[in-house]
Amino acid sequence: MRLQTPWRATLLVAGLSLAAVGTGSAQSLIELQKARVTQSVDLHASSEVIGSATLIDLQPAVGAWYVLTISFAQAAPLQYHIEDSRPEGARWSIETVETGSRLFLVSGSEHCEIWSNRAEPLQQARESGLPFVPLCNGRLYLRNNVEGTYTRIERVTQFLRDHVWGGDRIVTFVRDEAFRDAYIESGREGSAATAPRASPSAPIDAELRPEEFGRALVPEHLGIEPDAETQALSLGRWYPVRDLPGIYVGLMRGSAVPPAMLESDRSRVNELDAVESAALDYLVAFDLTQFDLHFALGTDHPRLGWSERALPEQRDARLPGPDGFDHAEPLARTGMVSPALTAQVVATFAGGFKREHGAFHYGDLAQTHSGSHYGFMEQGVIFSRLVPGLATVYRDLDGVVDLKTWSVTDAARTERIVDARQNGVPLIEYDPSKGRSRPGALVNQWGAGNWSGSSEMQLRTVRAGLCLQVGPERSYLLFGYFSAATPSTMARVFQSYGCRYAMQLDINALEHTYLALYAHRAGRTDVEHLVDGMAEVDRKGGDQLAPRFLGFPDDRDFFYLTRKAHP
Repeated sequence: MRLQTPWRATLLVAGLSLAAVGTGSAQSLIELQKARVTQSVDLHASSEVIGSATLIDLQPAVGAWYVLTISFAQAAPLQYHIEDSRPEGARWSIETVETGSRLFLVSGSEHCEIWSNRAEPLQQARESGLPFVPLCNGRLYLRNNVEGTYTRIERVTQFLRDHVWGGDRIVTFVRDEAFRDAYIESGREGSAATAPRASPSAPIDAELRPEEFGRALVPEHLGIEPDAETQALSLGRWYPVRDLPGIYVGLMRGSAVPPAMLESDRSRVNELDAVESAALDYLVAFDLTQFDLHFALGTDHPRLGWSERALPEQRDARLPGPDGFDHAEPLARTGMVSPALTAQVVATFAGGFKREHGAFHYGDLAQTHSGSHYGFMEQGVIFSRLVPGLATVYRDLDGVVDLKTWSVTDAARTERIVDARQNGVPLIEYDPSKGRSRPGALVNQWGAGNWSGSSEMQLRTVRAGLCLQVGPERSYLLFGYFSAATPSTMARVFQSYGCRYAMQLDINALEHTYLALYAHRAGRTDVEHLVDGMAEVDRKGGDQLAPRFLGFPDDRDFFYLTRKAHP
């Protein structure tokens, strides 16, 4: 069978475009992708042209996501979001046979028939209603929009926000009254535990005040199995996670931070009160030489429209959202890991704030870039522009994971980013002039830092965050779960671990601070939750468990880590 390529291709080249600096607007998400490549062919029935097919490679440098549009006269175009299950180096194009009556996706020697004037396998896949439908024996997947799973808390709060006047104030009242210190944990004293001798490549232990050295606590709700001799774990020490090489777990609390560290940069950080000082914090470290970090949007959150926090003068009433649109169509948001990667996943954890909380109402950031809505990217596709001044975690085409405050000059690197998520301002930032890290400039400023918590500026609640620890041989990504903390506690604890940079994720409930690990043992996969109560978010049927983000679509965004093929 000989293929022909009567196609019309358009290459759109991006320079320092508006896509990265939070200004301007696009009419659609597709238009926002400045590096996209578009190709079109005609479709025939016998010798008559009956329509056309257009394939858009959304980000050729990544090569993972494509949008295929099939159009016929006097009919609405059919659009499909197609994912390459193995995008490394592959580039797909569309071709037809000589009569133009059969359409193929082609990459090298691979030919995948996706349409003919006798059958439409793509439409059959669309009608399945599944989030991912394999095509070409699993080489490609059709992504479909599906309904994400809401927890009871999420469903009620979202209903109030969307449909009840003053609903957000009701949610805030309930949150302030019901969740403050709801998950606080102090641990109980135990016999000093020992950890296997750490190798030079292990993460750096925390600095401790002298009287805390050797203090061991039993974490009553820790759901991860450390490789330790006793249930009690020494504060600030790292323990390898059993059967998961390259992952470590540890305990810390604000009262163990050294006095000299608490005295440094006092103008940026509030003093820690007795409750948050005694509250237990769980930390997990991932060796970035062994794992890749990924980000994925939930089926619903974060949304793409305006946040109500944006000031009226920063909102353009002519636009449905800060980037010019308020929906992701024709892209499908599945809210779960692609089946092509599920077996490689070692960890998942919940992402950042929803869009309604992801913009500024106070301070300098409220006065610029349409209210500085938090930006995010998945598979090289910009869903919302990355905004200068915001704390950003990202992975680039070289596999490098970094945390930094985004700047205008970072616009040039946007086309090399695979995944990215912004969430507020830094907890810890690096000061190049002094060669050291210190708490972020807005850590103790409730409004200007957009830290959320209570409308009465009571900031203590359950919180999660990320930090980057750069060691002598390798870097570690640290996830921190703080059972009752303010941003000041988070900054001081991360600072004690020598973090170069740190940022907040989400707050207020176990489902928002969720983390799970997946250990493969004896032919089965064991799910280990950082806090045992996090298992309530997963689905259960008999003795089977479907983990969040892996087993079913979720409404919230999330991160996941996969083990590198060649660390």
